[in-house]
Amino acid sequence: MASTDTVKLADYLLTRLLQLGVQSIFGVPGDYNLRLLDFVVPAGLHWVGNCNELNAAYAADGYARINGLSALITTFGVGELSAANGIAGAYAERSPVIHIVGTPPRPLQDNRALMHHTFADGEYKRFAAMSKHITIAQTELRDATTAPERIDWILQQALIHSRPVYLEFPDDMPHVLVSSERLNTPIKASVPPSPACESEVINRILERIYSAKQPAILVDGESKALGIVDQLDTLIQSTKFPTWTSVWGKGLVNESYSNVYGLYAASFGDKPAQEYFESCDMVLTFGPHYSDTNSYFEMAVPMPAAAITFRDSTIQVGSDIYRDISPFRVLSAILTKLESARISTAQGPPKQVVTLDDIKSTDLVAQKNFFRLVNPLFREGDIILAETGTAAYGGRHFKLPPKSRLFTAVTWLSIGFMLPATLGTALAKRELNKPSGTRNQAILIIGDGSLQMTAQEISVMIKEKLDILIIIINNEGYTIERVIHGRKQAYNDVPSWRNTKALDYFGADEEAVKENTFTARTVGELQDVLKNERVKDGKGVRIVEVFMEREDVQEGPLLWVLNKQLAEEEAAKSA
Repeated sequence: MASTDTVKLADYLLTRLLQLGVQSIFGVPGDYNLRLLDFVVPAGLHWVGNCNELNAAYAADGYARINGLSALITTFGVGELSAANGIAGAYAERSPVIHIVGTPPRPLQDNRALMHHTFADGEYKRFAAMSKHITIAQTELRDATTAPERIDWILQQALIHSRPVYLEFPDDMPHVLVSSERLNTPIKASVPPSPACESEVINRILERIYSAKQPAILVDGESKALGIVDQLDTLIQSTKFPTWTSVWGKGLVNESYSNVYGLYAASFGDKPAQEYFESCDMVLTFGPHYSDTNSYFEMAVPMPAAAITFRDSTIQVGSDIYRDISPFRVLSAILTKLESARISTAQGPPKQVVTLDDIKSTDLVAQKNFFRLVNPLFREGDIILAETGTAAYGGRHFKLPPKSRLFTAVTWLSIGFMLPATLGTALAKRELNKPSGTRNQAILIIGDGSLQMTAQEISVMIKEKLDILIIIINNEGYTIERVIHGRKQAYNDVPSWRNTKALDYFGADEEAVKENTFTARTVGELQDVLKNERVKDGKGVRIVEVFMEREDVQEGPLLWVLNKQLAEEEAAKSA
């Protein structure tokens, strides 16, 4: 009989996940994780069985972006490698996923047995070695004495770095007894001690704030990993400085504030905003992530002389970089010491006014009108997801209600990601809403090509009874790829699917199929669909299929790339 100060190792791990706020676990059963899976539901966790491991990783990524942490269980070799692309994307975009891999029993590994799901060469460390490139930390459980400490350490690494970690859990260890003593001590992300220069940094930044005549704030997506989103809200309200976000930063800032301008897109956006931003004498920059797609080919990066930049453990003021310093602690001190009377009133540029006046009900639905028509559908607290492709570029310019979140293409851009990610975000949001009884919906905008990558996860959405609206842009293939190269090439075509049959095929009941499927080709038809109460405030999974021209693209960078391509083709013909 187990002692009261011991616990089975599987229960230890699952208890730690519950303590950290994880309520659901994603994954697929496999030969080497089945004994671990036996513990999931009895421990009080919800098991989300996914259609495949890649989708499970995508869903875990989405869940972590809302919940702050997620867990994924796969089996050794075939399972974990199927999930690898999703884990890599979580690494690139700073999503803390605990990837738990059920591995063969220790005796089989020690004896180099030629088992299935291996290369039949006795080598069991190849897959762990692969994971080193796409996770921030890795560990293997081997004995009862060190296992609790290893679990605590790997979970802490995910919290500190806000990136995926890799945990090997041998199939003969779920029932092994371990000490439960450590469960009494919460796992927290450690913060570096205050360096000697901290007061100097705080004072320098305050002086720059007080002396700034044309200031701005730029919020990028890594601000979430820095844990400073609430502080940024206070800073934006306290200073009234004109504020913009990157693509990734949208949803981290309340766009209803009068001094918040939304997305900064440099020359691809509002001209007065670009002129103001490029003339700033100070830009407080938080959580920068300057990938080409997030920074408009680095055109939206602040001038170095004006920027004060907060990163993971560094703060840069001009050319001076202060290391091993906590952005959270420095920003907290700045807010405490800030003297409102010493802050100059900043007159930002005029705001763009978005209207529907130029749209006629007889117009075909197109990139230039679709996103403006859909935008009023969003409500406070909703999650909006715009898949890589034309949806991502159009969705960048949504005006978001308070407390809503937008997820769109940032860096990894793995097409098909957003559909399983919608499953994960919607599930996490429902769990967080449960105490208050609040209800939100997730709204996914996805192209017909991307849909075909991961469509089977619609069945899990239906099974989980999630409130999800899926808007499919049917433009006959990979329009985003046509823009880049191969406008007329057959490789950018996709098979023709009957998308409105998806709910039926994936298991919805007959009434849901009949009432929750809609189509639109004209603006008038789309407006009628968007007025429907089942679309605006319905329950369950609903599908709206919108048809657009196959080469129709949103103005901005996509059109710029297309025009550049056409010019090159014409030049080649003339040569």
